[in-house]
Amino acid sequence: MRDIVQLQCTECKRKNYSTTKNKKTTTGKLEFKKFCRHDGKHTLHREAK
Repeated sequence: MRDIVQLQCTECKRKNYSTTKNKKTTTGKLEFKKFCRHDGKHTLHREAK
């Protein structure tokens, strides 16, 4: 049931991370504050298609 999703930086628009999510329990898009090595700081990363 778990699907692999890509996390995209909201500032530089690059896909930096991948993670899994359970589509039955988590219906919305995932959002994490993670380190972007291209910007050199912690930024918001959202689930991308």
